Parts: sequence; structure tokens; C-alpha cells
Amino acid sequence: MGQKADDIATIGRISAVPAMLKVISDMTGLRFAAVARVTDDTWTACAVLDQLDFGLGVGGELDLTTTICHEIRGSHVSVVIDKASEDPLYHDHHTPRLYQFESYISVPVFRTDGNFFGTICALDPNPAHLRSSSIQSTMESFARVLSLQIEAEEAAQHTHAQLQEERDTAELREQFIAVLGHDLRNPLFAINFGAEQLLRKFPDPATDTLVRHILASGRRAAQLVEDLLDFARGRMGSGIPLNISDCQGLQAALQHVVSEVQSVHPQRVIKADIGVLQGVSGDRDRLAQLLSNLVANAIHHGRHDGPVEVTAKIEQGQFNLTVKNPGQIDAQALPRLFEPYSRPAKDTPQAGLGLGLYIVKQIADAHGGELSVSTTAEHGTVFTFSLATA
Repeated sequence: MGQKADDIATIGRISAVPAMLKVISDMTGLRFAAVARVTDDTWTACAVLDQLDFGLGVGGELDLTTTICHEIRGSHVSVVIDKASEDPLYHDHHTPRLYQFESYISVPVFRTDGNFFGTICALDPNPAHLRSSSIQSTMESFARVLSLQIEAEEAAQHTHAQLQEERDTAELREQFIAVLGHDLRNPLFAINFGAEQLLRKFPDPATDTLVRHILASGRRAAQLVEDLLDFARGRMGSGIPLNISDCQGLQAALQHVVSEVQSVHPQRVIKADIGVLQGVSGDRDRLAQLLSNLVANAIHHGRHDGPVEVTAKIEQGQFNLTVKNPGQIDAQALPRLFEPYSRPAKDTPQAGLGLGLYIVKQIADAHGGELSVSTTAEHGTVFTFSLATA
């Protein structure tokens, strides 16, 4: 978009301009009024009130040398004409004759930095008593108000442009993350498959420890990639995909999650109370992932002097899943708890990407369930996921 189009758009977005032109017309009886952008070589209408069929609309241009605004641009002085044919300065001027007007008024508009922007002008074929009225001071006040409005609108557009640029950059970054995640899947699968085959078919006490370490690291990397892909899906609008069905085996899947985390952290106490879970409609694997992330969060960020308690039950037609751990979440962290890359500030480095609770929230939302957290020094921290049963 060129500068002329930018100026027209700026004036067009200022809601007070049409009202200004209407007031000018009503006060003077002049039936054509406009806000014009005046440069070294162009006169362009940015806003128009035309009750004369003058034939000039928004975006219309005049030869600058044929206008009185050309002179105002040089003098920075308002021009007021009651009757051009009898005016001592303008009775022989080419502009009134060319555009066939008798009465005319034009005031300069300056930007807040003092640079000339253009004019607010009005005209009519009939004479009018303009000099003896307050219209000049009113229009000059309008010009000052318009100057402030132009600056505010241009600042708002600049801010909007910067915000859009940041959004575009963020979207590109998230697309890159998604592509990277997909591209990493295949080599990681090959690494993990190879390590499993070595352990199964070619056991060797001298190298088994190293191969197990490779396999554990590969599985960890594969989980990080899956987290990245889930993050990208959530941020790019498609959402985390679900395979909704009657969750057969949900109870066993959740118990397996608890056992798996317990085997990785044998020094921690994890208490599980998982009831009979029938009538739950959802994605079993995603619900297991939700629990896994909540328990991992409790292990890593809760206090280590008490158990992690997991409860999963059907109560009053609702599936309720809770994970409780000792320790209180800092009040400053609560508003951003489910945002990506959010984690408590600590002096020691932490594994992971800080996406665990973000993915939990995405899974909960995709199911149409409710996710909440309560945290106190006395009762610890409790995450609760609730989902209506069929």
C-alpha cells in the first residue's frame, strides 16, 4: 500500500471525521466539505461530504496548482472567502472560476510534529457570511483534534503491524517445530528398534548396560518429539487428535501408567485408587497420557516428603481423575500454569520442555472435560479432571 492509500485509510478509520464535516456544512450552509491530503504535487480527498454533486469522492485527486490549498501549504494560513467574485484578493483568482464557487473556507492541518498534512475545506456556489461567524475558529479546533487523531491512529496501526509480524513469526516457528518433530520420528524409531533387537537377539553383558542406556535415551527423545507434535497441533489450530470410543480397558491403562512411573522412580511413594471405570467415552491412550503427565508433574515439582496420590472413579455420572502431591504452587505461577514452556523457577536445570501441563489442558479441552487445580500449604496440590460419562 502506497503512502497516499495509507493516508486515505488513516482518515477513513477516524470515526469523528464524518461528524466534523457534517458540523461544518450545517454551520456554514456550504454543501461540499472535505479533508484533503496535500503534498508537494498532489491534492487528494481523504474524506468527503458532497451535497452538490461536485463529483469528487474519496481518493479523488485535483491538480494541486488549481487549488487554493496549494497556497495554504506554503503560507500555513487559513483562507476564508464570503463571495469570491467581490473579494479583493480572489475576484481574479483562477480557482473560484475553475470550480465555480463563491464561498470558500480552508484551514491547514498539521501533524503533531509540525509537518503539514493537508486541509479541511468547504465550498459552495452561493455566497455565505463566513468571516463574521465562528466557523474559522471551529474548523481550526477541528484541525488540531484531527492532528491528534491521525497520530493516535498511525500509532495504533504501527502497533498492529508489529503484533501481526510477531504472530507470523510465531506461526512460522510452530510450523518448523511440527516439521522437525515429524522428521525426527523415523530416525528415533530406528534407534529404538535397533537397541531392542540388540538386547533381545544379541545379549552381551559387556555392552548391555550401554544398549539399555541408548534405548532409555531414545524413548525419552521419542516422548519429547511427541510432546512437540502435540504442542504444534494445539497451537496451530488443529488441536490434539482423539480416537473417541467406549474406553474399554481404561482402568488397566491407568494402572499401567502408575506402575510405569513407579518403576522409573522407585524411591517415591505413589498410591493409586483406581475403581471400575465403565461408561467413559473418550480416547483411552490420551487419557492415559493425561494421567502420565500429571503424575510426572507431581513427581518432579511436588515435595518429596510425601506420597503422590492418584484417584480415578465414576461418581454421580461423572469420571473423576485426581492427582495429589505435597507442596503448594507459587501464586505467581498459577495464571500461567497451563501455558507452554511454563515451569517453576529453580536454580537447577530441569529435563523436559515444560509442555506437560499444557498438553494435559489440550487433552482435557479436546474431550470437553473440565480441568482444575487447588493448592494450599496445608493440603498440598490437587489436579482434577472431570468428564461426564455416557
